[in-house]
Order: sequence, then structure tokens, then C-alpha cells
Amino acid sequence: MTSKTYPLGSLENYKYVVVLSYYQGHILLSRHKRRSTWETQGGHIELGEDPLSAARRELYEESGATAFDIQPLCDYWAGEEGTDDWANGQVFRATIRCLGPLPDSEMAEVREFDRLPDNLTYPQITPVLFGYLAAHAQA
Repeated sequence: MTSKTYPLGSLENYKYVVVLSYYQGHILLSRHKRRSTWETQGGHIELGEDPLSAARRELYEESGATAFDIQPLCDYWAGEEGTDDWANGQVFRATIRCLGPLPDSEMAEVREFDRLPDNLTYPQITPVLFGYLAAHAQA
């Protein structure tokens, strides 16, 4: 799988949002109930939803964040080159001020990290997106 970043607004027909979250100066990742790996908050953009609304919804559902600042960062493409197995998305950066209880969802827990752990759910995507953030924004 390949993951590429693009300037914000470069791609069309977004399917996913990804939120790169920070809480108390640490990366905040979530763990799905069916996995032992860690991932960013995010997911499908629902019908009639714009990317920012989807990012806000996914951030709450997958972390319990109740107060946060969120802004779009970039676009991304992930998939297998030369196939129909790919999707576009928009990436957001969030600074969480308050975490409430984790809502009843597919996530089992959230945890703070000083750096990305080795056991990521999407190891070909997540480091690329955090690399873009490090190169283009204030972390």
C-alpha cells in the first residue's frame, strides 16, 4: 500500500477523514476492540456530511473528546498503485482540551504517546501523515 499527501483541496470525492490528535502535548491514539494495534481517529464521511463535520464526529466517537480545536491539514491518497483499490481523504489536526468517557463504539481505549508506536493499524499511512504534519505545521 502507498500513501501520498497533497495540499489541502487538491483532491476530490473524499471518502475518509483522518484526525491527527494531540492531548496535553502527546499524540492521542485509539485502539479498536477487535485489534491490538493503535490508530488515529477517523473514518468514512457519511452521506450529506462535509469532511470537517465527519472529522468532528469521528474524533468524539473514537476518543471521547468533548472540547477541541480542529483544522484541516492536507489531502491524502492511499491504496495500491495502478488498481481500483484506493481512496482519497482529508487529514485534520486536533488539539484536544477535554476528554470525556469513551462513547460506546468500536473503540476499546485511547492512550497518549510521546511518539508513534511500532504497532500501528495502518503502518503505511499513519507515519506518512504525521511526517507531513511535522514538515508543514506546528505540532
